[in-house]
Amino acid sequence: MIRAWNEEALDHRNALLYAMGVSPEDAQRPIIGIINAWNEMNPGHYPFKDVIEEIKEEIYRAGCLGLELPVSGICDGICSNTPGDRYTLPARDLVSAEVETVAELNMLEGMVLLATCDKVVPGMVMGALRVDIPAVMLTGGYMAAGKLDGRMLTLTHTKQAYAAYASGEMSREEYKEVVKNACPTPGACPFMGTANTMCAMAELLGLSPHGNASVRSQSKEWHGMARQAGAAIAQAVKEEKRPSKFITEKSFENVVSYMMATGGSTNSLLHIPAIANQIGIDILPEKFDQISREVPVISAIYPNHPSYTMEEFEQAGGICAVVKELLKAEKIHGEVEGMFGSIKEKAEKGENRNTDVIHSVAVPIHEHGGLAVLHGNIGTDSAIVKFSAVEPEAWTFAGPARCYDSQDEAWQAMIRDEIQPGDVVVIRYEGPKGSPGMPHMETFMAAVLGKGMGTKVALVSDGRFSGATGGLAIGHVSPEAYEGGPIALIQDGDMIRIDIENRTLYAEVTEEEFQERRKKWSLVQKPASGWLDLYRKTCTSAHRGACMFWK
Repeated sequence: MIRAWNEEALDHRNALLYAMGVSPEDAQRPIIGIINAWNEMNPGHYPFKDVIEEIKEEIYRAGCLGLELPVSGICDGICSNTPGDRYTLPARDLVSAEVETVAELNMLEGMVLLATCDKVVPGMVMGALRVDIPAVMLTGGYMAAGKLDGRMLTLTHTKQAYAAYASGEMSREEYKEVVKNACPTPGACPFMGTANTMCAMAELLGLSPHGNASVRSQSKEWHGMARQAGAAIAQAVKEEKRPSKFITEKSFENVVSYMMATGGSTNSLLHIPAIANQIGIDILPEKFDQISREVPVISAIYPNHPSYTMEEFEQAGGICAVVKELLKAEKIHGEVEGMFGSIKEKAEKGENRNTDVIHSVAVPIHEHGGLAVLHGNIGTDSAIVKFSAVEPEAWTFAGPARCYDSQDEAWQAMIRDEIQPGDVVVIRYEGPKGSPGMPHMETFMAAVLGKGMGTKVALVSDGRFSGATGGLAIGHVSPEAYEGGPIALIQDGDMIRIDIENRTLYAEVTEEEFQERRKKWSLVQKPASGWLDLYRKTCTSAHRGACMFWK
């Protein structure tokens, strides 16, 4: 058994289980918690109701007892560009605390984690690593892409369409048709955003079945993976196979390599450091940049490609095919083990069926990985850009600053055509402590793209982005404005220079001038209470995962 039982505690628990129909014989089985983020507000988590009984059957068949325990399951897309968006990143840490609590309070022997979306997957993994009992994860699969008049649609296109509607470039009827057709089925949004990046992260850490991160939600294959998860957790409990026995620094390096090869979400630079830190491993932005220089982009789906989605990715071979290509080129650690076998075994299951969607390392889409970490006199710790979603002509950019202290101010200015081609928009006080909560700057960038200015306007912000954000968007600027970082001292008209290939971000402002401005600087204090106030007081910088639970 995983735990050293206190007989009285066990009897007290069992007495309460009897009240719900559990027999004395079944109560003696190892109890495995099915930690479920299912709810009726989130299409990424909605399918899990269909597989609970299948998972329980496999667990019971193997001699254990599976009991369902709910935790929070939020969706970033629901609250985009609303005050609620401030809660999405802090929700990751909340979910991690929920997983830790239900596992320890209920004296679970193991866990099946059911999650799909941006913050819930990393939150559950953080909690599972802190508890360190046997754990597997089943992610929910991707939704179908929307279609309208022969073109592909996703949730992101609704935001671009709204910007076009608000500025008079699209009729209300056209806009509403985009909204109606953008998300046709349950599952994760069908692009290489944060959700699908994090699902891949869970699989590459060895927690999910082979191929789970690139399977269609509610498909026959997905249901089969649910049964695999149930059988695997029961076996892990018998073997006392904890995550700490197989998750190593090389596991996280594999995650980053895959992320670079597929142009994964910038939010990974918040989540992966926070997850690794739970078991004493340091994976900071500099590690991402190092691997980015070594691992090229070999697969591009939206927003890194105009029309390919997760459907084309799965048909081409999905995650296993990418791993196969990386292993052939010695760009991933094949010996790393997991709950379902090694990375080498995952590669053996892969077949690259479409080299337009998944390239070889020898013939990449970009010579370097999809993300870059920038440094300079604005982001003295770091700043992040997903340059696989930036047209190469914009990799070098210079222009005058236009400064705003909130995304809404900048968005309104964009809609009013106050922002001109060549401008570098600075949105600050949207970092982990400043907002607080570090909301998405996706809505502003959607307006930029909706106006066809993706290569003509740059954004520099201490906020973050959706994994689906395209265009020249630089975020996670650390230190943030709230902490007195240099981004707080930028003024309208300052010339800002961006050089992605050389990894630099500079304002043409001398250190002496910055010091003079600092004497006159006053903090912009945005109101926060309750959970957000606690998050502001306890979270780290974006450079260290914007995390409340940093060791």
